[in-house]
Amino acid sequence: MLNKLAGLSQKLGPGLRQVLSNVAWLFTDQILQMGLGLVVGLWVMRYLGPDQFGLLTYALAFVSLFSAVASMGLGRIVIRDIARNPECKNETLGTAFGLQFIGGLITLVLTVTVISLLKPNDNLTRWLVGIIAAGSIFNAFEAINFWFQSQVQSKYTVLAKNSVSFFVAAVRIGLVTIKAPLLAFAGIRLVEVVLVGIAYIYFYRLTGNQIKLWRFSWERCRELLSESWPIVLSGLAVYVYSKTDQVMLGMMNKNAELGYYAAAVKISEIFDFLPMILSNSIFPKLTSLREKNYQEYLNKFQIYSDIMMFFWLGVAIPISLFSPLIVQILGEKYAKSGAVLAIYVWAQFGSNFGVARNTYFTIEGQLRYGLYLTVVGSILNVVLNLLLIPKYGAFGATAATLLTYFYVIILVNFLIKELRPFGRLIWRSLNLYQAACRIRGLVK
Repeated sequence: MLNKLAGLSQKLGPGLRQVLSNVAWLFTDQILQMGLGLVVGLWVMRYLGPDQFGLLTYALAFVSLFSAVASMGLGRIVIRDIARNPECKNETLGTAFGLQFIGGLITLVLTVTVISLLKPNDNLTRWLVGIIAAGSIFNAFEAINFWFQSQVQSKYTVLAKNSVSFFVAAVRIGLVTIKAPLLAFAGIRLVEVVLVGIAYIYFYRLTGNQIKLWRFSWERCRELLSESWPIVLSGLAVYVYSKTDQVMLGMMNKNAELGYYAAAVKISEIFDFLPMILSNSIFPKLTSLREKNYQEYLNKFQIYSDIMMFFWLGVAIPISLFSPLIVQILGEKYAKSGAVLAIYVWAQFGSNFGVARNTYFTIEGQLRYGLYLTVVGSILNVVLNLLLIPKYGAFGATAATLLTYFYVIILVNFLIKELRPFGRLIWRSLNLYQAACRIRGLVK
């Protein structure tokens, strides 16, 4: 058996072996995170009930609307640039950290100001939003994560996150046990972000790197922002059309409906780590391959699309079929979530192919299309939610999400000439037999 595995490892080649090793680490991380989410997250949902869980979800969704400002759209660009020019890492990482720190401060001020204007008499909601938004400042340490991703060494970020996750999970269980108030669950989210930042620093130093060598460069700042601003605007638009449903349910004081809907969304998104793991692991390799062999790059991207298709179907079919049984874990209070889940989980094609297309846009230097499409999608989603939520509640929000994703992520690729190459990738992936053959051929 060991000889067979060794032979397979030799056939894969060093580049692919490194990618698969990175995928394995990320997969392990997300399996652990998923396990904690199922055991602890669902326990918290049961304890809070639809109303309080809906209010917490509203606060999280509201802050997420501004999260693109906190990240400054730098992730993929920084990873790409360091992969191409590792000798510039200290300048790139230092500048990225500074920009994200400033972005976190702006996010905190914006969210607290806007929620105070929208809900001046709702102290609980304002405190929830303020505590959660404070974590945006400490997300600046994601710059360290960018470094490890650029080197296809995600095992260190896995170790950092999981060392914190187990501690935080224990604290959440303790909060449920002592019947803690809702604000405590927002507070532990802030603590988690801070501890992850500290863990990142530890592993960065452990691998022989030094943060004190980072330096902020105004010239590098201008270069990054000149390329990242479409991503920031695109990210804002993405969060508008991905979180508008939850924000609007909360604004309409439909907290119970939001609780049902948020429970279905949370369960659907348990496997969102699959496309992100693959994307984070393969992105540096695809970027390098694009420069060396364009045809081979297209072939590999086709296989990437094929895998995304199987990820989607492999998750959507069983969850949709067994949704009534799945939500029983949450108790009778969440029974309505089962029907919502059976429909909503099919919207995960938007996550899978959205991630793949963003990878394509970044490598091809076509980020402007991401901006255009997400703006269109956000407008469409807001209109559909305004029409459907007042009458149909959680089901209306679900329908709005499905229609928006289908148009923006799938249909538009066949309508715009410049996007048809990506549309052809999706079209070919629909032939599941040929897609499976291409994936099998990758490891022969």
